[in-house]
Amino acid sequence: MSAVKDLDTPAVTIRLDIMEDNIRRVQAHLARHGIGNRPHIKTHKIPAIGKLQMQAGAMGITCQKIGEVEVFVDAGVADDILLTFNILGQAKTERLMALCRRAPGLAVVLDNEVVARGLSEAGARHGVDVRFLVECDTGFGRTGVQTPAAVFDLARLAARLPRMQFRGLMTFPNREPTTREFFERALALFKGAGMPVPVVSGGGTPALFTAQNIPMLTEHRAGTCVFNDVMVVSSGTATWDNCAMRVRATVVSRPTDGRAILDCGTKVLTSDQYGQKGFGRVLEYPEAVVGNLSEEHGIVDLSACAERPQVGEIVHVVPNHCCVVSNMVDELYGVRGEKVEVVWPVAARGRVR
Repeated sequence: MSAVKDLDTPAVTIRLDIMEDNIRRVQAHLARHGIGNRPHIKTHKIPAIGKLQMQAGAMGITCQKIGEVEVFVDAGVADDILLTFNILGQAKTERLMALCRRAPGLAVVLDNEVVARGLSEAGARHGVDVRFLVECDTGFGRTGVQTPAAVFDLARLAARLPRMQFRGLMTFPNREPTTREFFERALALFKGAGMPVPVVSGGGTPALFTAQNIPMLTEHRAGTCVFNDVMVVSSGTATWDNCAMRVRATVVSRPTDGRAILDCGTKVLTSDQYGQKGFGRVLEYPEAVVGNLSEEHGIVDLSACAERPQVGEIVHVVPNHCCVVSNMVDELYGVRGEKVEVVWPVAARGRVR
């Protein structure tokens, strides 16, 4: 094992003790409330971490793109996988059919008839059954069917197509009380038609610890909770002590008394702000503000700091959005104490198709 102090910067480090505690905490909470845990691997994109989540008791995993599924199936992480993105076009459906043969528990989501028919045609062509959930927009305003009645209509239409097997409903993120009310109305329609809904899937790290307030949920999908970040801390779901991902950076310049420059910019910290004041929290100088970024420069406002870093000093930055940071680098460094215990290649980095 090498020493953390010898890591060149910028380096994205994961505090293993914190990550392991996060995995246990999430699993224990959902198990206590009888909700299945289906962690979203888009946060880390690393099969070894997915295996740790499965060993802790996860029922399966969530992937966002086919490329992620391919990496995690190749690594033998899980057969029970939910792919939470509309799959459209023959290039993608051909890959999906191959995956369905290899991972019998794979299911997809859809929110429109075009996607449903494309999946059905691919399944019929290959003799493969396609398990699907209907995505519901319960208030987030992204993808998803807009009303409970339209959800029921689409589910019934898709379930009647060749090779299509209806498995349930999903949303992102859970929002109270709108998600609960939406699902109540939708489930009443399915019950009236005698159509079983085995799965009701919620999602989102900020909604994780209140998932039990939506009693019809059978499972929950959360990704960020494995590492946590500024966004999650600001939501009240975690504290700084729960943040496992820390970007190790060097102060390379102090051009003015009130400004420091770090060797990590948008190509590491990313430009995601999510309503935050800056682009990350400098743990050693909590009053500092990473107020601006260039591609390779982090520009830090020190005006509120009583103590200020010197050129050559190492600092650690908790990013605003850890999921994107994982996709920016080739490897993550798992550290315990002052030792680098493991170096993980980010196996699903760039797998956006």
